[in-house]
Amino acid sequence: MGLSLVMPVMGFAPRTLARMIVPANEFPSFDNVITNESSWNVFAINPKSGAYGLGQALPPQKMAPFGADWQVNPATQIRWAYTYMCERYGGPDGAWAFWQAHHWY
Repeated sequence: MGLSLVMPVMGFAPRTLARMIVPANEFPSFDNVITNESSWNVFAINPKSGAYGLGQALPPQKMAPFGADWQVNPATQIRWAYTYMCERYGGPDGAWAFWQAHHWY
């Protein structure tokens, strides 16, 4: 992978970008889920399922509607993960509660 692919967007690390995107009151739960799913690695791949990215999208292409750069852009992945948490669990707090009970979300 070329250096340009691992450089943080706009000079910000993924966790810092998430603080700009995710509402402050929901960030602790969002942080917990992402930390446990990918350790904030934009390129994380689950070797068993093939889930990809910060939020471990399965299939990874689920992130495509959020940006053509979904494979490399942490902001795109964060927007997808936050929307997914809101739609499926009512928000990051619900996603974190589910994760704690099942060790996946």
